[in-house]
Amino acid sequence: MSKPKIAIIISTTRDSRFGDKPAQWIYEAASKRDDIDAEIVDLRDFPLPLFNEVASNAWVPTQNEVGQAWQKKIAEFDGYIFVTAEYNRSISGALKNALDFAYPEWNKKAAAYVGYGSVGAARAIEHLRNISVELQMAPTRTGVHIQGADFMAVWQGGKPISELTYLDAGVTTMLDELAWWSKALKTARAAG
Repeated sequence: MSKPKIAIIISTTRDSRFGDKPAQWIYEAASKRDDIDAEIVDLRDFPLPLFNEVASNAWVPTQNEVGQAWQKKIAEFDGYIFVTAEYNRSISGALKNALDFAYPEWNKKAAAYVGYGSVGAARAIEHLRNISVELQMAPTRTGVHIQGADFMAVWQGGKPISELTYLDAGVTTMLDELAWWSKALKTARAAG
């Protein structure tokens, strides 16, 4: 069986977003492993309108062409790392919309989380874990949080995230959990 494919999803679309930096950083960490294949997926590449379909694609095919392209892309993967900010104690509207545009594509796949901001997007990630469960994903226990003064040093001070070496143990654990769950669920999906 081939290695699980993991999407690293940049979950914000604002012009001034920070998400590119942690996405690239976690991509580099994931790319050093031999048990997963990682790819960055940017929500900006899928300019989804606000969800206005008749129903979820669990029940009816999506009519919007960008929505169909998004579903096709997401279906390629066995697991996901959501790189997310925290907007008013939750995830971005763009990410919620993207999650709503797909359903079976998320099912029975693993999800992990990298958050950034004043509290490392901890509250947004907790919300995202609940959404993931509703979409029949298996969330990992360990997340990675770039927070407080460290976030400010990277965002405004130009400090490389790689210098936050205390995060390395959490990154390794999160990727270990994601690789295990992705492989286990890929095997189970293949068995039917």
